[in-house]
Amino acid sequence: MSLSTITLSRLGWSTPDGRRIFSDLDLQFRPERTGIVGRNGVGKSTLLRLIAGEATPTNGAISRGARIAMLHQTVQVAADATIADLFGARTALALLARAEAGTASLDDIAEADWTLASRIDEALAGVDLPLDAATPLVHLSGGQRTRAALAGAMFARPDFLLLDEPTNNLDRPGRETVRAILRDWQGGAIVVSHDRELLEEMDAIVELTATGAARYGGGWSAYCARKAVEQAAVEADLATAEKRVDQAQRQAQAAAERQDRRDSRGRKNAARGDMPRIVMGAMQRRAEESRAAAGRLAERQQGQAEQALAAARSRIEIVDPLAIALPSTGLPASRTVVALEHVRAGYDGGAPVIEDLSLTITGPERLAITGPNGSGKSTLLALIAGTLTPWSGSVRVGVPFALFDQRVALLDPLLSIADNFLRRDPGVSNNACRAALARFRFRADAADRIVGTLSGGQMLRAGLACVLGAPQPPQMLILDEPGNHLDLDSLAAIETGLAAYDGALIVVSHDPAFLDAIGVSRELALGDDRDHPPPG
Repeated sequence: MSLSTITLSRLGWSTPDGRRIFSDLDLQFRPERTGIVGRNGVGKSTLLRLIAGEATPTNGAISRGARIAMLHQTVQVAADATIADLFGARTALALLARAEAGTASLDDIAEADWTLASRIDEALAGVDLPLDAATPLVHLSGGQRTRAALAGAMFARPDFLLLDEPTNNLDRPGRETVRAILRDWQGGAIVVSHDRELLEEMDAIVELTATGAARYGGGWSAYCARKAVEQAAVEADLATAEKRVDQAQRQAQAAAERQDRRDSRGRKNAARGDMPRIVMGAMQRRAEESRAAAGRLAERQQGQAEQALAAARSRIEIVDPLAIALPSTGLPASRTVVALEHVRAGYDGGAPVIEDLSLTITGPERLAITGPNGSGKSTLLALIAGTLTPWSGSVRVGVPFALFDQRVALLDPLLSIADNFLRRDPGVSNNACRAALARFRFRADAADRIVGTLSGGQMLRAGLACVLGAPQPPQMLILDEPGNHLDLDSLAAIETGLAAYDGALIVVSHDPAFLDAIGVSRELALGDDRDHPPPG
């Protein structure tokens, strides 16, 4: 594996509608582990796609002296796709199968890679996924697909791994597997993530903001410490610059008032008529020259102060915080919202994923569904939401609800955020719609963005805006890994909003801090038959 670098020179990219995401980025990635952080929508995933050659920059250049493999944020699952497709090995494995069956030609046999199957098995074992390469991807959980895709990305031993949220959908053992893989990885890795434990393992952090990009040596803790010092410094510079502008304005005002008083005295002297005209003219000229000189000085001082203020402001990223205030759902405490009785369920052609499960949720209860990847968490959500029919048993939901799956399917990707809101609540006025979206940071033209163009975090926020911003929010929310695509600031705001929500919550999450923040009162741990209050 060569010690290669990736160099970005004055790189810029804009959306097809001309919206500038970033510009003039100068970065170099060395064969080390680099974390990419930043707020939702600043272009983190886009940057990876540009580096991978999957998108074309608006301006600038990328020098790639390296072989690159990329793990995308989501794995698209075709109906006939298998694990072998993630390795690009479907054709080669089919050839081996024909050879073993005695139906291959001599040319096929000569081309066969007889070690391929064992190497794929070894790669899958390396991510704790002992499955056959012929396993359909539709039979895997989101976490299992992530592991398989990671194994496929590493299989060709690239110089650089590009990983977009690699711990999304993974249980804690899976997250530890990813961290261990990156610890042992000998090439370069560029990792977009909001996972603080993973970011702590990085050799460097690159922060993308609306003002550009900055590189920090060390992991997450070192980055946070440096950012705190920098933030204090730029805020002090901004305060000083604002004082200079105010001081320059006061000085200019005082100088103008002094000149006005001198001019007034001169007019009074002239009115007495005891001063020769030639002297009066000279005094008037001097007064005009003095006023002009004072004006030029004040203008220069104000200009310098305002330039310093503009420079200080340019170093501060403007943050528009979420402001989530939710109306009451009106859910009675005694209402049975979900009732499952002896449910058995799974998918066509497979073994049951859920076996003899009974569950009752009452009133504004907050249930966390936990368990390892493949234990049936998303399957249980699909049963409750009605998108999957049980093989046996019954499922009853007694209140209006909204499901937030990984792709926020409740939104139409071809419509704008505002149109999605009005489609769900057609009786709401346009002004009320815009006001609701603004509380979720979709102001003015941002509300007219097409959902399909949004980042993962922006899409989740848009979905929450369309559901929770309604005059009457649903009495139950079903959330499947809601923190996967949110930046840390947005996650904190969502935690605050959900903590204030007075309806029932059913949440799948591997983030204990998130579950604690939203006030989960009960945990159903699939895979070990536990159903109990969460540990204190």
